[in-house]
Amino acid sequence: MYRKELTYYFTSPIAYIVIGLYLLLISLFLWIIPGEWNIIDSGYAQTDGLFQLSPWLFLFLCPALTMRLFSEERQRGTWNVLLTKPVSLTKIVVAKFAAAWTLVLIALLPCITHIIAVYMIAEPYGNVDIAAFCGSFIGLMLISLAFVAIGTFCSSFSKNQIVCFIISVIGCAFFYYGFDLTSSLVSSAQAANIVQSLGGHTHFSSLARGVIDLSDVAYFIVATVFFIVSTIFSVQYKND
Repeated sequence: MYRKELTYYFTSPIAYIVIGLYLLLISLFLWIIPGEWNIIDSGYAQTDGLFQLSPWLFLFLCPALTMRLFSEERQRGTWNVLLTKPVSLTKIVVAKFAAAWTLVLIALLPCITHIIAVYMIAEPYGNVDIAAFCGSFIGLMLISLAFVAIGTFCSSFSKNQIVCFIISVIGCAFFYYGFDLTSSLVSSAQAANIVQSLGGHTHFSSLARGVIDLSDVAYFIVATVFFIVSTIFSVQYKND
């Protein structure tokens, strides 16, 4: 099932378009477009722009990859055929989720070239905080894990892929920054901190500093498991 899903991505334009667009935008902002994220303009050997921009781009990249997971099966009438195969519903959901996340990891791998480039142009040569880069990169992997899980869950809502895409974008945006906005409406500072800690932005920001805190890692893993389990129940409910 995992191989089938992964093969489908690479036999259709969607994987190439989404990954290519992400890599193009990141490269343009880091090296070409003037601004705070431009490495040359900043005068520092750092790739902070990569980690500040990527979560916002993932808000669209992950839903674009996951919107078809269940909606297309129902639209094409192949979902009932899939259920007749000797594969459990849990394995089907996990396989589809894993295939979509693999695509995101493939999109992330070329980004390592940016740190290599910064390493080579730094003064003195190699004056780059590799540990901080690795911690931040792990943060991107974890937040994409949660975004793909949210997108997988939202894909089970409708046969219309556009509807699933829009719901996924909204869901990922709220997960990432919605709790921060909500906390600003809370009068109590202590309560505001609690609300803010429920959002993905707080935990990703901690990881983006290069500090690998197990509580931050656990947050994204728990969120991912929650949405995967929710997807299983959602799909099961629609089959009953």
